[in-house]
Amino acid sequence: MGLTPAELDRIEDVVASRRKIKRGSTLFRNGEKFTSLYAIRTGFFKTCVASEDGRDQVTGFQMAGEVIGLDGIVNDNHTCDAVALEDAEVCVMPFDRIEELSREVNALQRHVHKIMSREIVRENGVMLLLGSMRAEERLAAFLLNLVQRLHARGFSQSELVLRMTREEIGSYLGLKLETVSRTFSKFVEDGIIEVKQRHVRILGTDALREIVNTKVGT
Repeated sequence: MGLTPAELDRIEDVVASRRKIKRGSTLFRNGEKFTSLYAIRTGFFKTCVASEDGRDQVTGFQMAGEVIGLDGIVNDNHTCDAVALEDAEVCVMPFDRIEELSREVNALQRHVHKIMSREIVRENGVMLLLGSMRAEERLAAFLLNLVQRLHARGFSQSELVLRMTREEIGSYLGLKLETVSRTFSKFVEDGIIEVKQRHVRILGTDALREIVNTKVGT
C-alpha cells in the first residue's frame, strides 16, 4: 500500500490479535456491539440474517484476504451473523485504533476507503442479480465473481471448491435449491463446467460471461 516500514510496524501492532473460529461457529452476531473489523487469514465465511419465517437469508460470502464486519460501522451494532463455513483464522482490528491510525497514515485511510467502496460495489452487484436476472444468469454471475476473487488471491482461474452448500447459494441468489441444482446440471450438460461434489472446474469462462452479458449488456 506504499507504507513505510515504520508505518507497517504500527499497523502490525493494531492487528496483532488473532482468533480461530471453528467450522459452524459464529464470529459475530446480529445486534452484537461493533468493536472490530476482521481480516480473514484462512477459511471462508457466510453472512446471514434470520428471515421472518426463521430461516437464514444469506447476504454474502467472504474468503481469505477479505475484510468482514463493515456492517457494524453504521450504528455501532452488527446487522448480520458471520458464520465460518470451514475452520478459519482472522486478524482482529479494533476499529477505534484503525480510525486513530488512519488519521495519521493517509495510505491506510485510502485503503480502508477502498475496502468500503468495494463492499458497496458488490452490494450493488447483488441487487442487480436479485432484481432482474434469470436463474442461469444469477448462477453464472456468482461463479464468475467467486473465481475472480479467488484468482486475485493467487488461486486458479478455472477451478474452485464451493465451501457453501447449494442451499446457501440458493438463499444468496434468491433461488430454490431445486433451481440451483437444475442450473448446475444444465451448465454441466452444456459443457460449461465440470462438477465433482463441491469441486467445480470452469471449462467455458466465455460461455458464462455470455450468459451474464445477455442481461447486463457489458
